[in-house]
Amino acid sequence: MRIRRSLTGWSVVAYTVLFGGMVAGPVTARADQPRVGERVEHRLEHRGDRVNRRLDHRGERINRRLDRRGERVEHRFDRRAGRAAANGHERRAGRLHRRGERVEHRLDRRGDRIERRLNRRGDRFERRMDRRAGRVERRVGRRR
Repeated sequence: MRIRRSLTGWSVVAYTVLFGGMVAGPVTARADQPRVGERVEHRLEHRGDRVNRRLDHRGERINRRLDRRGERVEHRFDRRAGRAAANGHERRAGRLHRRGERVEHRLDRRGDRIERRLNRRGDRFERRMDRRAGRVERRVGRRR
């Protein structure tokens, strides 16, 4: 009896994951919908941030958060970046970020895009693209 109950429970879970992923994937192209093979976790943290964690089919982790002030922040983690890269990612497909850099993308309430980078030596850079597409990159500071 106990075995059958656990088996039926697992089949229900597997069915919802597979069916939900297949339906939401190709039909809707919204950014927040789970795609095929993705696992998504939504949380509301006690600070008031809404966190949306996803693990896509290539093994990349993407954390999107909408914090209390209305800013959207996205953190990406590569497959090879374990817990050490706790707030960034190494993106190898595009040549944007070099190996070992940690990157944070942020979209603030005014509509400005902010990208913060921390390279392997500890230098911090901030690139800001405002709504008028004026681009500002500046070096914020060295590590202590």
